[in-house]
Amino acid sequence: MTTSFDLTIRGGRVCNADGCIDADVGVRDGRIAAIAPGLAAGREDVDATGRWVLPGGIDSHCHIEQLSGMGVMCADDFYSGTVSAAFGGTTTILSFAAQHREDSIPDVIDAYAKLAREKAVIDYGFHLILTRPDEEALKVHLPEAIRGGITSLKVYMTYDRLRLDDHALLEVMATAGREGAMVMVHAENHDMIRWIAHRLLERGHVAPRFHGVAHDALAETEATNRAILLSRLVDVPVLIVHVAGAETVEVIRQARRLGARVHAESCPQYLFLEADDADLPGVEGAKFCCSPPPRDKASQEAVWAGLLDGTLGVYSSDHAPYRFDASGKLPKGEATTFKEMANGVPGIELRLPLLFSEGVMKGRMPVEQFVALTATNHAHMYGLAPRKGAIAVGADADIAIWNPARETEVRAAMLHDNVGYTPYEGMRLTGWPEDVFSRGRVVVRAGELHAQRGSGSYIARGRSQPLGAPLPASARRGAFSALVGLKRAA
Repeated sequence: MTTSFDLTIRGGRVCNADGCIDADVGVRDGRIAAIAPGLAAGREDVDATGRWVLPGGIDSHCHIEQLSGMGVMCADDFYSGTVSAAFGGTTTILSFAAQHREDSIPDVIDAYAKLAREKAVIDYGFHLILTRPDEEALKVHLPEAIRGGITSLKVYMTYDRLRLDDHALLEVMATAGREGAMVMVHAENHDMIRWIAHRLLERGHVAPRFHGVAHDALAETEATNRAILLSRLVDVPVLIVHVAGAETVEVIRQARRLGARVHAESCPQYLFLEADDADLPGVEGAKFCCSPPPRDKASQEAVWAGLLDGTLGVYSSDHAPYRFDASGKLPKGEATTFKEMANGVPGIELRLPLLFSEGVMKGRMPVEQFVALTATNHAHMYGLAPRKGAIAVGADADIAIWNPARETEVRAAMLHDNVGYTPYEGMRLTGWPEDVFSRGRVVVRAGELHAQRGSGSYIARGRSQPLGAPLPASARRGAFSALVGLKRAA
């Protein structure tokens, strides 16, 4: 006699972005087949009594096996990066296929696809980093990539080897709007940062803490405002990544109130780290340096508020893993200046446990909002819904079973990335994902990996379906005409 389900998860508290119920989850052929109390036993039966059954996390901003704009290779490849993600309760990642100026888009996509196909243990997709938006890219290669399921791309407003000027940004936004792709923007004013950095260096201020001084909060705010207005000019949606500063959060909030189709993301480092963390002897502070840098307590509270009120709709890791040696953070050892060290902090494994502990378990947000910020909103924003992001009949059986009572002290040695340190060392967290399933197959159980290298699948994505309906085009244009003092007719 054959059983109804390949897998049954029974007795847990099943939570989605729209509510929680006490129910069993039945899985067949990698998809959720039933959600109800008292389901028949599956071939594999998991007792989740006293635990929470949540959708597997989606991390839509992580750098894996990527050469940075400075020519530094990430510490994690698609094996260590996805293993680390899975141990933290994440079952889908969207990493970057990074075009450098001399690269063709098809070659870049093929290279990253091969690396992930051979190594990833969970499902994955790509964003394209676009640095050379020439005619061939905009008319041929970018549309081809979008039709192939890479329906989002990232552009930079800073870094010498990556940044685009405003004209190029407009060309990219217009193409993305026409083809149905989401544009992600790293928004910092390059010349403001360059101007401050030059004056710091000529005065001998080279320590890691001066990275945060050079990347002044005003550089983030100005570039964010400019990116929003550029997107308004061509009337396309845009997503501002890794929002750090209080004033930037407010710029985004006010723009959304005026009807702008602007979405935004923040990350653990802006909730749990501060600029002062980098003020350490020697080059030790490099472990805390990323761009934009963490700010202060007021900015932390502003980011929390933005996540809670929907101004910031997704919470990602921006996992940018570099080892604390000459291969990563310190190309010149102890003599490395803040301008020479690799920018980025690890976080792919701790992204969910940090927010669960400090958000849900400390009463700052309901578990439903945790699910929205870590899975459901990502699925809608990046064209993964309804396949990903919810425990729903017909969806992929991407599930993490959380023990809300588990106490964990964070140590780098317990993590599964290839970085060797964590900026969250010593934090005490409550709650942890103990069993993780990807398309119904066990990936992590009881602290052990059960997935094979290369067992993850590429997910071709559809168009973005951002939450919240924008104003009609005429109303949006009228609101922004008033804002910038233009005399256009609506």
